[in-house]
Amino acid sequence: MEPDLFTAAAEERQEKDPTGSPLAVRMRPRTLDEVVGQQHLLKPGSPLRRLVGEGASGPAGPSSVFLWGPPGTGKTTLAHVVSRATDRRFVELSAITAGVKEVRAVIDGARRASGGYGKETVLFLDEIHRFSKAQQDSLLPAVENRWVTLIAATTENPYFSVISPLLSRSLLLTLEPLTDDDIRDLLHRALGDERGLKGALTLPEDTGSHLVRIAGGDARRALTALEAAAGAALDKGETEISLATLEETVDRAAVKYDRSGDQHYDVASALIKSIRGSDVDAALHYLARMIEAGEDPRFIARRLMISASEDIGLADPHTLQTAVAAAQAVAMIGFPEAALTLSHATIALALAPKSNAATTAIGAALDDVRKGLAGPVPAHLRDGHYKGAAKLGHAQGYVYPHDLSEGIAQQQYAPDALKDRAYYEPTRHGAEARYADAVEWTRKHLGRKQP
Repeated sequence: MEPDLFTAAAEERQEKDPTGSPLAVRMRPRTLDEVVGQQHLLKPGSPLRRLVGEGASGPAGPSSVFLWGPPGTGKTTLAHVVSRATDRRFVELSAITAGVKEVRAVIDGARRASGGYGKETVLFLDEIHRFSKAQQDSLLPAVENRWVTLIAATTENPYFSVISPLLSRSLLLTLEPLTDDDIRDLLHRALGDERGLKGALTLPEDTGSHLVRIAGGDARRALTALEAAAGAALDKGETEISLATLEETVDRAAVKYDRSGDQHYDVASALIKSIRGSDVDAALHYLARMIEAGEDPRFIARRLMISASEDIGLADPHTLQTAVAAAQAVAMIGFPEAALTLSHATIALALAPKSNAATTAIGAALDDVRKGLAGPVPAHLRDGHYKGAAKLGHAQGYVYPHDLSEGIAQQQYAPDALKDRAYYEPTRHGAEARYADAVEWTRKHLGRKQP
């Protein structure tokens, strides 16, 4: 809704004396150039630049946009930058409290403003994924006819949570989690800026690193923790924010873990070895340490995918599907919810039957190839589709397995130098017992010597 008299008065007081507002609000960027991160969305000519009036002249007006990203990545901030920079009428609604009635009131006001004095309206709708289909439908005419330019923010995948007609009439802008460097820049800006802590405190490296870790790419979380720690430090008469003070205020111990040093590799190694050893509790411990230290969830997911093939393989083929699904889910949802998905996958891998037969099989095959043990492809397996192939003897004598009742032909497939080589040696652990029976049967019917 448009601000009433009391809201406008409160905003005016906040402008004159911002110290009563949270640090995250005081440090909210005033222009797009002050925005930290998301540079892929802020290039000249981008939809956001056009929304604030940069290059928006001509017959093509600014487009409605959906801002999709994890919490604390700047969705609301970008909308407020637009509200400050644009000469358009700006109205803000939240899908948590607003309904169709409020949306229609904004649209009616936009049409009056446009027809009465040529004023365009920008509608910022936060948490749009909370709107029902009917509520989203109410926005369609206004967006389609550009009675309003919509900026809609969501933490949910719009392809699942937003109706297709509304999405097709807008541009989807994906916000990425802020990098560690982005968060670090934001913290140092807040320390020295007149709107922030005005240089009253310093931030030692270890405290800053812990703030970056607990932020998890969330700018709001970083500034909230900084403000709490700064208040505690000032109350104690300190001139710097110590790690101990930060831990007291955020109630979260600093994990001794350097993501660029030995601890990064040691803890990751311990996680995988605990999974390999089927110790689910130890695996969860190391997973928790990585999560709490702010490790990239995609790194953890990649290690789990490798483990599913390296240490489990065909003893439980479904674990690779689980690990891949976890990696996809992690990429979509991020922390903190990604911790649940990583736990799910870690438990499944740790408790699965184990086999490294797939690992040793490809290792042995690669070793032979690297040693030069190869040889020509048997003539009957070579490509016979081109003119002259038959004269060379290519594809001659090849037996098509589907023509046989058992579906397998007793013919040589490997080069002569490798015809009796056996790389895959299955275990009889879990589901791999079935593969052990299958490989024994097929080698026999191929006329191969058994290892």
